[in-house]
Amino acid sequence: MATKTRKQTGSDRPRPLSLRGRLERVRIFLCDVDGVLTDGSVFIGAEKETKRFNIRDGLGLVFLRHVGIKTGWISSRPSAATQLRATELKIDYLEQTKHGKIPQVEKILAAAGLNWRHVCYVGDDVVDLGVMARAGLAVSVGDGIAEVRAAAHYVTKEPGGHGAIREVVEMILKAQNKWDGIVAEYSA
Repeated sequence: MATKTRKQTGSDRPRPLSLRGRLERVRIFLCDVDGVLTDGSVFIGAEKETKRFNIRDGLGLVFLRHVGIKTGWISSRPSAATQLRATELKIDYLEQTKHGKIPQVEKILAAAGLNWRHVCYVGDDVVDLGVMARAGLAVSVGDGIAEVRAAAHYVTKEPGGHGAIREVVEMILKAQNKWDGIVAEYSA
């Protein structure tokens, strides 16, 4: 016997979650490093690699930690400079591997006791597409490649390494009614 399925009407279809709804449920902020936290430049000398990070992006990540939102970086390019900056900022999770980002994010989510819908992920290139497809809030930096911008729920006004992370952090904190408290704390 064939079973009949009820045809969905406009009123009983699930509505897509708004950007604000996605911002409100963020409990963990994850991002790529090169091209997102940096402008994508890598300076390599005889024995050392250096990268330029935006200081306001870093302070934004400190704000997230201050209000209880976990932070993590997932990079396909292992780097001592990335490790050093993550240690300075007390980033909760740092994964640097060439073995794919999805398993790394799943490992972080298991450790944090969270799931994909709690994830805000910021990326810029093809290596980020799989994570973005699963994240509750997928963000592209303003100068991300076309495919990443198309996959994003939000595209920042700022390019990678020039305040894009801070832009997203402030959006999350404002949507969760935590921004005014941070401003008041630092204004005292």
